[in-house]
Amino acid sequence: MNMKVVSKLRYDDVIYIGRREISISAPTYFIADVASNHDGDLERAKKLIWLAKEAGADAVKFQHFKAEMIVSDYGFKHLDSKMGHQASWSRSVFEVYEQYECNRDWTTELAKTAKEAKIDFLTTPYDAEAIELLDKYIPAYKIGSGDITWIDFIEMIAKKNKPVIMATGASSINDVERAVEAVLKHNSRLVLLQCNTNYTGNIENFKFINLKVLRTFAAKYPNMVIGLSDHTPLHATVLGAIALGARVVEKHFTDDNNRVGPDHAFSMNPKTWTEMVERSRELEMSLGDGIKRIEQNEMDTVIVQRRCLRLTCDMNIGDKINSDKLESLRPAPKGSIEPYRIKQVIGKTLKCSKSSGDALYEKDILEEL
Repeated sequence: MNMKVVSKLRYDDVIYIGRREISISAPTYFIADVASNHDGDLERAKKLIWLAKEAGADAVKFQHFKAEMIVSDYGFKHLDSKMGHQASWSRSVFEVYEQYECNRDWTTELAKTAKEAKIDFLTTPYDAEAIELLDKYIPAYKIGSGDITWIDFIEMIAKKNKPVIMATGASSINDVERAVEAVLKHNSRLVLLQCNTNYTGNIENFKFINLKVLRTFAAKYPNMVIGLSDHTPLHATVLGAIALGARVVEKHFTDDNNRVGPDHAFSMNPKTWTEMVERSRELEMSLGDGIKRIEQNEMDTVIVQRRCLRLTCDMNIGDKINSDKLESLRPAPKGSIEPYRIKQVIGKTLKCSKSSGDALYEKDILEEL
């Protein structure tokens, strides 16, 4: 006897970060990535937490790195030239990373502030020390795109048995598969983010966002929670991603795009962030369930915009109906006969008198249709 075996998914299709459900049927979860926009100032970092909450973010995220544990000063100095968004930096790559480190002594205060603001506190750790330091403060881990090939580190995070949000910028599908397997080896709670890691904010970047990768992820990992980590201006990519099934969105966040710093220029600000969330909630409402039906707000439209069969002349009891005595005109009162049924009506006998212009109903006809 042949039996079809349905294997259980190795990953969860519903994930909780704190009390917040993350799934295809839940509202999109918005992560405001402060990144380096704290500018080395704790009070400023705390201010951005409150602003992110007010703008509608579900989580505020920082990045915990130490310059000497994420970049090689020697390595960058021996590149032929600075590349990408780093080309505009006036100081060395190492010095910039050092300047914008998130002070680890702030962690308790940042987590406390987020709790007061009633917003989830997240961060991206970039070294083992950060993982151990942060574990008691955060409900989920974010893995940055740059670490997608650092499998030992990915497994270290996955073993903490908290939801893992993993970005996939500047990677191939083989890189994605390898990293996904590293997480799922230890942890079933994975959110997979499409990402393009060009941080210049150039309008040309839209043609490289490749939102249809979300379809690829959905086909390869059915029902996995997917999302978008994005650095383009305004809302087009976010709205497109949500329409394609993304339910986690991460964008950089600042209070002033004109401030000096590596991330301010391409970040969202409170005004654009609020607009993004509002437009996204409208989109979510409009997506529906995919079942084609006459909606509740269309019930009047069915009457006033549809046509029904109407008489072109006065008719008496016992008269036969022919095509010359019928026309199709609006409105179509409830129960009136619709035009697609005209062949069923022709040749039938009226059992009541009707005036020219009257709508025709089944109860008006002697024989059953």
